[in-house]
Amino acid sequence: MTSIKRILVTGGAGFLGSHLCERLVQASHDVICLDNFFTSQKSNVAHLLDLPNFELIRHDITSPIWLEVDEIYNLACPAAPGHYQYNPIKTIKTSVLGAINVLGMAKRCRAKVLQASTSEVYGDPEEHPQTESYRGNVNPIGPRACYDEGKRAAETLFMDYHRMNKVAIRIVRIFNTYGPRMHPYDGRVVSNFIRQALVGNDISLFGDGSQTRSFCYRDDLVSAIIAMMGAPNDFVGPVNIGNPKEFTIRELAEMVIELTGSKSKLVFAPLPADDPTRRRPDISLAKEHLGWEPETPLREGLLKTIDWFHSINLGHYRPPTPNF
Repeated sequence: MTSIKRILVTGGAGFLGSHLCERLVQASHDVICLDNFFTSQKSNVAHLLDLPNFELIRHDITSPIWLEVDEIYNLACPAAPGHYQYNPIKTIKTSVLGAINVLGMAKRCRAKVLQASTSEVYGDPEEHPQTESYRGNVNPIGPRACYDEGKRAAETLFMDYHRMNKVAIRIVRIFNTYGPRMHPYDGRVVSNFIRQALVGNDISLFGDGSQTRSFCYRDDLVSAIIAMMGAPNDFVGPVNIGNPKEFTIRELAEMVIELTGSKSKLVFAPLPADDPTRRRPDISLAKEHLGWEPETPLREGLLKTIDWFHSINLGHYRPPTPNF
């Protein structure tokens, strides 16, 4: 029987963070959700607020906080390009100062701490598919650098705290993830396409739509994160977490139009600077060390996500930043 743990989830009211909190609460752990609500929604965790083993704290992780915990999942950081480019200095502070603060807490409490890193550490990759040993092709002075380099610096901090202070760390590199509770205006392709299709707007593709992504359903992703936290201490990562099935952005748009029954047309816009042309994870390490691989096909996951979009009132949501 699993012992009850005190678990902190930073960014816990976000899309992935809220599902992680939900899963940990269901496992009877005492869960502290910490969030500053920059891009997240309190409604994502409203159904947990009355539970005795859930606590919500409004706090910005760039400032220190003193808590007593056994495990920390560090998910705090805006993750959509329009959001992290809105205030790039704040974004890199969240990655770097946030990492320093959670690592300091983990060192003091002797807690395990997991960093939610990203496939963006690979930049516009020259290696395909991407393995964890690939060091990336990142523009350190481009418009995406605040996020890409912030997450790379956070990985550095995690490894240095592990080597110098014996902190029990875990690092996961998350590839494109989607599912219910995505913010309708987060600027990601899945939420953009579904929202545009449901209201009958044209679906906007950047470039010619031939760039590729690999889409992992949120339930599969959360299972991988929890499995990584429970991995043996001799496997700290980094480990790629994502779906190795690759789709072009145009294929995704056409599938969304089909599944929604929309009459939306495809329109094309210039490709943003430093936008990766290909993205697909090699998940051999996750299979070997975690016994994990995604189970949800893209069509099935999109149908569940579209059903959720049907269930919400888009008028209750607003773009978190002026970028959308």
